[in-house]
Amino acid sequence: MNLKEKIGQFFFPAAFIHDSEENIAVLEQIIRQHHIGGLTFFHSRHAAAANFENRQENLDYHDTLQKLLGLIERYQKASRTPLLISIDAEYGLAMRIENTPQYPYAITLGAIPESQKDLIWEVGYRIGKDLKQCGIHINFAPVADINSNPNNPVIGYRSFGTDKMKVSRFAMAMYKGMETAGVSACYKHFPGHGDTDIDSHLGLPIIHKSKKELMELELFPYIEGIKSGLKMIMVGHLAAPALSSGKNIPASISKEIITDLLIDELGFDGIVVSDALNMKSVSDLFREPGKLELEAFNAGVDILCFSENVSEGIQMIADEGKEKRINRSFEKIMDLKNRLGLMDRKTVKNVYFDWDDHHAFNEKLASHYISVLVDNDTESDIIDSRSFAKVSVFSPLFNPFFGELDNHQSTPSFEINSVKDLAWKDLQQFENLLIALYVPSAKPINHFGLDMEVMKKLAELTMNKKCQLYLFGNPLAIKELPNKRKVCKIICAYQNFENVQKTAALHFLDELDTEIRFDM
Repeated sequence: MNLKEKIGQFFFPAAFIHDSEENIAVLEQIIRQHHIGGLTFFHSRHAAAANFENRQENLDYHDTLQKLLGLIERYQKASRTPLLISIDAEYGLAMRIENTPQYPYAITLGAIPESQKDLIWEVGYRIGKDLKQCGIHINFAPVADINSNPNNPVIGYRSFGTDKMKVSRFAMAMYKGMETAGVSACYKHFPGHGDTDIDSHLGLPIIHKSKKELMELELFPYIEGIKSGLKMIMVGHLAAPALSSGKNIPASISKEIITDLLIDELGFDGIVVSDALNMKSVSDLFREPGKLELEAFNAGVDILCFSENVSEGIQMIADEGKEKRINRSFEKIMDLKNRLGLMDRKTVKNVYFDWDDHHAFNEKLASHYISVLVDNDTESDIIDSRSFAKVSVFSPLFNPFFGELDNHQSTPSFEINSVKDLAWKDLQQFENLLIALYVPSAKPINHFGLDMEVMKKLAELTMNKKCQLYLFGNPLAIKELPNKRKVCKIICAYQNFENVQKTAALHFLDELDTEIRFDM
């Protein structure tokens, strides 16, 4: 390859599964003309990085997986050198693709006891197997950030938790699981996105901590990961002035943070990936097309993810980049392609998911993570299991949780979605309530999607009653329940998968052994 073709290997523009033929042809031309190294797949242009959660809630596309497989084959045929296909699949292919296996969020897995760490490895292994059979080589996961700020708008449920030791161990377990499956995994978002209150898709988060504080907390999983052989790290679009001579510069374009700290001081010799370069925290910094890509490369980045200026970026790096540095990044990428077997081109023929096995595995995981968040039980306010009303909040009345309970004993059921529902009046007659709260969104924005008028009325309803509440969703949402200390017991089931709901019913029936993990 000539110099420009080598530089082209650094570029991983976005590929959209649900795209127009015109846009697909444009990307094919970029592949042919610029000899790019890979692609990063997203669901659609309307539901890319910043709002993939909304895609799951609002959009419905058919045959997404088949379209993905077809595009991968088509783009690979357009490339003279096999492309590295990458994707964000933190909780499995389902993060981007409908009707594919979904695994629990990281915050859910974080509730599993460390004694069961092998289960985290298995989650990573299963995700890796799912991706590999689709022709995907890189998963930009796991998130190694510590969720030290409960108001974080973008990390939260994507982190294994608040304990740096557990986050570090679980991140490495998942990483090793994916690597064992033959997929390259990637820690993110260096130097640590957990203690931020701004979404880096929209603005620049700044961490106001000393280097000593950062080394002891945010950087801890990365330091431990490097010691354990970590080979790929994504650098986030967040500023840490203590690491960049007081400058509020995104880490992704900071030579002090990437080259001086990550590579030279911490000894990382693997591949450095930029977070998506279309994100507002960096994309608005440079008016001249290609300048952002040059700055990221000069800072120490090897893979330029979601570059929107491929031609200009290649030209700028060719004009201003040092050849020795260019060759070093090129060799890293080609080594990865060889290690993953890309040079032995293979066409994906059949993709098979063993759904029975998948559901059984999710059920097994649930038996380890369903846990008590709040326990105010006294002898006088324990719910009478023989006579109680079931209340489904923000979910249909006929749900797997209630269905499984009815298989053992049938009790009245009610559904609440708004303050105007007639069920409120009917519930006044019951002394014992079993509440199933289905949290609409995993993100804290707009109170996790909860209708706060309903939450307030729910608090009033439970004030003088005996009740247990099962929360299906992000456990951080429990702070939105005004009188949670008055509820005799709050149990978190985390996910609303059908088998998880059935397992939660067994928990209520006292047929599962769980323990109090933490008190919210």
